[in-house]
Amino acid sequence: MFPAGRNPMSGHNRQIEIPGLGVVDLNGITNRNEKRVLACLPDVLQEFPDFSQERVTVQDVYALSLNLLPPRYTQAFSIVLKEPVTEEEVREAVRQAIRRVQQNPK
Repeated sequence: MFPAGRNPMSGHNRQIEIPGLGVVDLNGITNRNEKRVLACLPDVLQEFPDFSQERVTVQDVYALSLNLLPPRYTQAFSIVLKEPVTEEEVREAVRQAIRRVQQNPK
């Protein structure tokens, strides 16, 4: 898991130059489901004691989980009134991703 407050994309410079406007910083825009998958991933992995927990397999599960969920991009100071995807649906996407990775080892 990433250290508290660290953006997984922080190594990337997400700034663009717009003619007539200048530099626009896009670093504060994040996919909320990334944080939600990261938060539940360690717990859900414990439900699968036979899962081969290697760096690459955990990365595969993380990426596949996100692909199974709709993106939820927000700006740094966005107010989220309602999440369209429940916490249980996030956890189920992680479970589904783990099963797929188990069925298709590299």
